[in-house]
Amino acid sequence: MSAASADLAALVPGAVVKTAFGQSTAHVELDQWSTAARFARDDLGCAAFDWLGVEDAGRPGASGVRHAVLLHVLHPDTRSGLLLRTELAADDVLPSVAGLWAGAAWHEREAAEMFGITLAEPVARLLLPDTFAGHPLRKDFVLAARVVRPWPGSLEPGEDSTSSPSRRRTLPPGVPDPVTWGPRKEENQP
Repeated sequence: MSAASADLAALVPGAVVKTAFGQSTAHVELDQWSTAARFARDDLGCAAFDWLGVEDAGRPGASGVRHAVLLHVLHPDTRSGLLLRTELAADDVLPSVAGLWAGAAWHEREAAEMFGITLAEPVARLLLPDTFAGHPLRKDFVLAARVVRPWPGSLEPGEDSTSSPSRRRTLPPGVPDPVTWGPRKEENQP
């Protein structure tokens, strides 16, 4: 991030500029998100959309409670970038910036589907089937993989009941004990 990018961040009205690892970020309140984005495009000349992303902003033990939304846009002549950031709680609604940068629509749909962010206007699913429950990029989402559904590939020694058992079967990292959560495998299922 260049000095010009830090200068752009300082010009955003109502923003608190924080610099870490050589990158300056303009932090704005959620109610100023649309205003700051419009100012970046119209007054600062950041007409090129780069990306919009979401990350878990929850403190330890509070994953999925707060999310940070980041927007990176560029000034096409100077190639200076501006990084805007806001935080929202689980019940907050994120105003869309897709009206300013059409490319942001895909990123907003991904944020809604993968993180559970509520957008001002409802959007159709983008990546996951309608029957999928949950938001897989959130830190509080349990990746159950082989625990709930049997692995379709080759079985490990001892799992097919034709060979001698090997070591004790372990759970993938981050998966809680199946006794304490989730659906149970029925006895008559293969």
